Amino acid sequence: MKIHPRTDHKGQPVKIAKPTQATPVSNCEDSQQVVIVEPNGIVPKSLNDISLASWAEVPGNTQAWLSVQAPFDEPPIEPKPGKKLSAGVVTVESDGRFWVVFPTNAFGGYKCTFPKGTIESGLTAQATAICEAFEESGLRVELIGLIGDFERTTSVTRYYLAKRIGGNPADLGWESQAVGLIPQSCLSEFLHHPNDKPIMEKALALLAKQGK
Repeated sequence: MKIHPRTDHKGQPVKIAKPTQATPVSNCEDSQQVVIVEPNGIVPKSLNDISLASWAEVPGNTQAWLSVQAPFDEPPIEPKPGKKLSAGVVTVESDGRFWVVFPTNAFGGYKCTFPKGTIESGLTAQATAICEAFEESGLRVELIGLIGDFERTTSVTRYYLAKRIGGNPADLGWESQAVGLIPQSCLSEFLHHPNDKPIMEKALALLAKQGK
């Protein structure tokens, strides 16, 4: 049992029943190695020539999140009766590894997954995806493509493909107990929830189409 260094949205301490074990920081240097970072864990100063320093000026309001990246054209999300609209992000590192999060106490039945969250009033799907990426993984990302919309029991979630442009995974918020950087060959060992399989398949198809 551990206590997360960040409190929840009500300012209450968050207990982690089964903490995720961090990997050696040297794993960052090898694109074939899995990297797992704990809250406030140790990371190198940079990775693939992009800084791993904390995001210095995190947007503090709705308007700031809307302007963090120039939006690109996309079709509207088709709402479904009784279901919330959400947005999420699949972030690929330049060395081919993928950034994932380990939800605190396997929330929702996910031991490992991609950041996502409800689209709040005033925010766009794109701004929500960037915001959720930061809140759950500590990373600053730039969206580089639309993966698609995925209907679930209580929501319709739009996922984007992204690349890391800054941030520090050790800054992850209370909703995650660890952040991972996973080689494509190992993804199936971590993404156990059936909801994530079609997302990953479409993300890989989009990457192939983009020639990456």
